[in-house]
Amino acid sequence: MTRTMGQRAIRRCAGLAAALCVLLPAHATEPASAPAPTRPLLTLTGNLQQRNTPEGLALDLAALEKLPSLSFSTRTPWYPQPRKFTGVRLRDLLAAAGARGTVVRAVALNDYRVDIPIDDVSGTDAMVAWLLDDKPMSVRDKGPLIIIYPFDDRPELRTAIHYDRAVWQLRSIEIR
Repeated sequence: MTRTMGQRAIRRCAGLAAALCVLLPAHATEPASAPAPTRPLLTLTGNLQQRNTPEGLALDLAALEKLPSLSFSTRTPWYPQPRKFTGVRLRDLLAAAGARGTVVRAVALNDYRVDIPIDDVSGTDAMVAWLLDDKPMSVRDKGPLIIIYPFDDRPELRTAIHYDRAVWQLRSIEIR
């Protein structure tokens, strides 16, 4: 971005933290977003303040990795032993995208869909994970993204409802 004499730029990091942090003119009122990635891993649509496509916000792995990350180990019905998951808290991802709504609709590669109340997201450390035991997840291993809850840390999450909300092979999130 070029600056003219007397025009000062501010660094605005609203939205996807450093992933969408851009230089804006001091008089700008709307946050700009980064260009859409060529191979998005996750697409957010619906009621969002941050967009980089007409439909919503397309994120690649590099953009997700720039957000604050979290790791935890937990047992699931799909793995016999505790496994370590690493990713971004779902609530942090939604906050960075400027999501406004009451429901998160998560959609998997096979079109499995589940609605998750925003209150459920904000009250837990549910995350969108891209690493399993410190390695990228393949589609065969429930990846490349999975919504996962800390089932061992919060036994009240060990319910059929929360297991259903742990969407593997996640491809999109719609905010309603």
